[in-house]
Amino acid sequence: MKRLLILGAGTAGTMVANKLRPKLDESEWNITVVDQDETHYYQPGFLFMPFGEYTRKDLEKPKQELIHDGIDVVMAEVDAVDATASTVTLANGDAITYDYLVIATGTSPRPAETPGLASDEWYKSVFDFYTIDGAEALAAKLADWEGGKLVVNIVEMPIKCPVAPMEFLFLAEAFFDEKGLGDKVELEYVTPLPAAFTKPIAAKHLGEMLEERHISVEPDFMLESVDTKARKLISYDEREVAYDLLVTIPVNMGADFVGRSGLGDELNHVPVDKHTFVSKDHANIFALGDAAALPTSKAGSVAHFSVDVFVENFMEYIEGRPMHEKYDGHANCFVEAGRGKGMLIDFNYDTEPLPGMYPVPVVGPFSLLKETRTNHFGKLMAKWMYWNLLLPGRPLPLRSEMSLAGKHVELLAETSEATADTDDFPIPQFTNTGGN
Repeated sequence: MKRLLILGAGTAGTMVANKLRPKLDESEWNITVVDQDETHYYQPGFLFMPFGEYTRKDLEKPKQELIHDGIDVVMAEVDAVDATASTVTLANGDAITYDYLVIATGTSPRPAETPGLASDEWYKSVFDFYTIDGAEALAAKLADWEGGKLVVNIVEMPIKCPVAPMEFLFLAEAFFDEKGLGDKVELEYVTPLPAAFTKPIAAKHLGEMLEERHISVEPDFMLESVDTKARKLISYDEREVAYDLLVTIPVNMGADFVGRSGLGDELNHVPVDKHTFVSKDHANIFALGDAAALPTSKAGSVAHFSVDVFVENFMEYIEGRPMHEKYDGHANCFVEAGRGKGMLIDFNYDTEPLPGMYPVPVVGPFSLLKETRTNHFGKLMAKWMYWNLLLPGRPLPLRSEMSLAGKHVELLAETSEATADTDDFPIPQFTNTGGN
């Protein structure tokens, strides 16, 4: 009996298990999923919680109910992976051997990594919304907040869903305007990136959205510490940004066992081949979803497209054949704009977001880099698709590889010429939540 061991029952781990179970003969293959948390959250919904759109119960389901029959589920914390012995040790002392290992344990906010951030002001004047507890606490705060300066700060890249901080600001601007507090709230976006968005075509559209909503941007801000008593952010170059209410996106790191096992980079994300997800150090270990160190978004769409590629490749890999499918970094993200509208971006490793229509050229129905109500409804519809199609592993009529059909490719050529001699626009850390 061969053993496929999957660490993590989040988006990528659940999809892999559910997609591979009908493909692998049960008399020859055991599939085991290990996870320490019993509850699965629809993480893109965290963005809406602070504004009263969802409650905790709207976004959670038991993980074991989402995993198909014929798959063993072990609820336990992982202590370490011995890659040489192909063994995983659990925190309770149990050990599980494997023939193939998939690490899909995601990434999570670590406020304690930044001096001063995890202080007694946590969930008083300093909040996050990338966790269910943080989003819930922030909802209670905003419900009766009377105004002041609200700062949204990214500590360090990469993060899950890199457009979510901007989405939060767009929603906040609309939320306070509807409450009659528009003239009493100042909004500022503080980012370590050289601009709010690092790819020129998308940057123009998103930059205009920020300007229209009177949201100021403080770029190149490398956060050194937070003085929660004085309520200010302090950068390594000694700049300061004051706030009355801070919404922070802390350092995101992979699971601790990844670091203990010597499998990760400095942020505990697993270095892998960006096309096949095979570990760069171990031929029988793969990493998927937010757990993988990839030069694209940490987003739900990345998990979806990459898992589709992985499943086909894995079936070839275990037979000793070359893996023919190559993941191209394809990701797409709905960008909530507030007031019932949204934007959509679609990109990959080599191609930045472009205007056009998606997924069908000319027809759409979704418009790229344009605020529409259809895009907003697409964002809301994604929740139903997530629970009922993506996690169960059902096929979707969406190509894993990015297509240029329906996009304004001439803009890409113009931008490439304009920036050919500069390094101002590196591969974006669009990184999503898991994504939004």
